[in-house]
Amino acid sequence: MSTDEYRRALEVAIKEYEQLAAERQRIDRRLSELAQTIGTLSRLCGFTPTVPWGLTDACRTVLRNAGTAMTPAEIRDRLVAIGCDLSVYSNALAAIHTTLKRLAEAGELRTAAAAPPGKLGYVWVRSPNTVTLTLDNARITAEIEKSQTRTRGKR
Repeated sequence: MSTDEYRRALEVAIKEYEQLAAERQRIDRRLSELAQTIGTLSRLCGFTPTVPWGLTDACRTVLRNAGTAMTPAEIRDRLVAIGCDLSVYSNALAAIHTTLKRLAEAGELRTAAAAPPGKLGYVWVRSPNTVTLTLDNARITAEIEKSQTRTRGKR
């Protein structure tokens, strides 16, 4: 195979990867919506969850669906509303703060101004690794285009 064929194959692979990453984001968003709906409906029906959510996944779900910055207290209230049992924590708000801080450090959330003025909130940014890999793909694509431009200029 020639270098040009490798580059074309790379371009095709990058495009497919980006399409799948976008599809994954849509699927993740829908799964979060359904998980929240199931939790709320189960609670309204008087069912107890047989597989309780972990606090991290529950916080992710709430923030994915929020569409806006939320304070830790708002997240706690939403978690309770969808049926998360926070009674297992001696200080639920402290556990939520710690979880949000870790998610922010991992790049899944970022801090932002929340609705009550002066309050710090968190907003969902992305699924882990998806954007990073997409940015790498964008850099590779830019390099390919740059080299193709140079090659065309030499002709």
